[in-house]
Amino acid sequence: MAKRQSVPAASSDLEPLKLLAPMSRDSNQEEDSTSSDVARLPLLSVVIPAMNEEGNIPALHQAIGDVLESAAITFEIIFVDDGSTDGTWQVIESLTAIDHHVVGLRHRRNFGKARGLATGFAAASGELILTMDADLQDDPAEIPHFLEKLDEGFDLVSGWKQHRQDPLGKTLPSRVFNATVRIVSGLPLHDFNCGFKMYRGSVVQSLRLYGELHRFTPVLAHADGFRVGEIPVRHHPRRWGASKYGWSRLVKGFLDLLTVTFLTEYRQRPMHVLGVPGLVALAAGALIGLWLTAEKILTGASIGNRPLLLLSVLLVLVGVQFFGLGLLGELLVHGEHAQQGPPRPAPVRGVAGLARERFAAVGLAPPSGS
Repeated sequence: MAKRQSVPAASSDLEPLKLLAPMSRDSNQEEDSTSSDVARLPLLSVVIPAMNEEGNIPALHQAIGDVLESAAITFEIIFVDDGSTDGTWQVIESLTAIDHHVVGLRHRRNFGKARGLATGFAAASGELILTMDADLQDDPAEIPHFLEKLDEGFDLVSGWKQHRQDPLGKTLPSRVFNATVRIVSGLPLHDFNCGFKMYRGSVVQSLRLYGELHRFTPVLAHADGFRVGEIPVRHHPRRWGASKYGWSRLVKGFLDLLTVTFLTEYRQRPMHVLGVPGLVALAAGALIGLWLTAEKILTGASIGNRPLLLLSVLLVLVGVQFFGLGLLGELLVHGEHAQQGPPRPAPVRGVAGLARERFAAVGLAPPSGS
């Protein structure tokens, strides 16, 4: 199968793409093999990371299929089992056997949502990629609204759970986190945590997800110059299973915010962030040293046992170290693009519904023993 075609980033100078408009084709027109392969590619790839969600996946699969088939949208559904310990993988395998739209990928263990999304993105063949949670709290009926918003010229559309159906232990940390990210990033979204998002293919190709960076995909895309929008979406209470998140993700989120801020603001200019404290330390150390020298010359006072002398030497050394780190960072950035590769998906143990010849094309290693 041919590789996924990237959709170019939207521009205000271009007429918005009409994603929902039906496509007509002259039946007498001759097409080469490449055009035939492209015609078979789905418009939309739905990527769904799941962990211990066996009770939700059948209903979610049915709901997504009903919405997309009624809208005449070609699609594929990619379930990524991120180390489930229940029957989630067996449910996914059974769906691949009865529905050719379904692809299943199974991690060897739990790697986290970011790696799950990276694995799903690597296998996706659609021009557009939709991500959603497997807990049935995201409503598939909102999918056409995402497409309409993309038609306005956006490259990434994020969902906003205005009326969130979650306990206070999840909503309160999320509000604090979202407010902080808005201030630090300058991106005026209400809900960065919402996993219900739609991307153009060019955005997905630019993302490198690891750790907990899945929460910051709008920030990362915005930093790369893509247009980011937001729409309110319905949110349903969880009907089966338990939430995998709580207060602990607040601390992780703030630590990752520091990482994202550095990556987006100073990744290409590390000397700007490391050189400032180095300059301050050097200036302070030099001024203290000059003061002590002047005091020695003018008054003849002994400065060898003065704590200020030790502080002056320490500040100068710290300043030199910061400058040295900044220069090393500049050297690393200089060689970054030559060695930069695609996002690395997590190791896959099982695959269902994905043709073997697509492994090499999407960069997935075949599961061991297959």
